[in-house]
Amino acid sequence: MVVASPSPTHPEKVQFIELPIIDLSAERSKVIKLVIKACEEYGFFEVINHGVSHDIITRMEEQGLGFFAKPLGDKQKAGPATPFGYGCKNIGFNGDVGEVEYLMLGTNSLSIVERSYAISNDPKMFSSAVNGYIEAVTGLACEILELMAEGLRVHDSSVFSKMIKDVDNDSIFRLNHYPPILCNNNNNNNKDPSFHANKVGFGEHTDPQILTILKSNDVGGLQVKSQVDDEDHGVWVPVPPHPTAFCVNVGDVLQAMTNGRFMSVRHRAMVTNTSKSRMSMAYFGAPPLHTCLTPPIELVTPHKPLLYRPFTWDEYKKASHSLRLGDSRLHLFKISTATWFCIQFSS
Repeated sequence: MVVASPSPTHPEKVQFIELPIIDLSAERSKVIKLVIKACEEYGFFEVINHGVSHDIITRMEEQGLGFFAKPLGDKQKAGPATPFGYGCKNIGFNGDVGEVEYLMLGTNSLSIVERSYAISNDPKMFSSAVNGYIEAVTGLACEILELMAEGLRVHDSSVFSKMIKDVDNDSIFRLNHYPPILCNNNNNNNKDPSFHANKVGFGEHTDPQILTILKSNDVGGLQVKSQVDDEDHGVWVPVPPHPTAFCVNVGDVLQAMTNGRFMSVRHRAMVTNTSKSRMSMAYFGAPPLHTCLTPPIELVTPHKPLLYRPFTWDEYKKASHSLRLGDSRLHLFKISTATWFCIQFSS
């Protein structure tokens, strides 16, 4: 993963906006239109009636919270996160920190079984919960990606989903735990202006992969950046926890593969004064390392020329790891108008 950006120097705006909640059980053509609209306007939406059972979600939540409830020394036996394993405070490779501890796993079922012995006192139960959850959310991600392809009128509706179905996919699963920040009321007496201030749990960033499927418990903290102004300040939109919904957001790869039609949205996790911790479970769908990433031919036209040069996931992943979390990565792969004319001429 990549790292947290410095604290902002400009005033931040927080605004309550109703973000899309899409019922996947509705009529298919309606769902497709809503998904396309959400990806173009927000890069983020929530889905309900998604087909992932309550039991699968509950089992994974119980196993995750059980791990984070362990003494620090026991949790550290599952680390360090290089990249898989347990990490605390330190995020990524460049020394930045957040109010977070996490457990990073690959999505290969055999790898999860092996790692479970260092994670859980009941490795069989833990690996069963994780593998069951990953299988379910991978299926959900594929369903959503195929709805997207159909809505974009791409001939091959599996053009996006087949990358995360590939046996060599580079998808990851991450549990983020944000312990509560408890303040002493006697000392603060609610007069300290920082008493109600939020702390950054995980800094502003976009996800480099194709698509993210996120589920969290009933504690708020997720914020999505919307309505970006000319100075790229934007507005932070809090996303209230939903009891049954999954959050879905477009990743950098999908923005590139839709030729900029979909937006990879900036988001962050804040930690507020609360008596309850927040835990999120994030599935990041990614292609195999050496997959060449470029838009389907239907999405490149004279009126919408190619925005990004073709690149592999391995190349993009290395670029992501070399930059700060808040840094833009896609601009490194953007092609100029002159380059586009050269491509057209040579073809």
